Amino acid sequence: MRGAIRIDENRCKGCELCTAVCPKQVIQMADYFTPRGYQPAVYADPLQLCTGCLLCATICPDAAITVYRQA
Repeated sequence: MRGAIRIDENRCKGCELCTAVCPKQVIQMADYFTPRGYQPAVYADPLQLCTGCLLCATICPDAAITVYRQA
């Protein structure tokens, strides 16, 4: 199963929990800051390794991650 995620930068506070829990290491911290002063997580998956496992969305305290799955 393949998946993809969307991270809402307006909600992300840069806690890095999603980067630590992602088994495919497709989430990293941005090299910029939001207008609110947070460094958000970004989805970087050019090889489409994401499986849609939901770990990132489950651990996100700000509900900033939406997971999409494809069969």
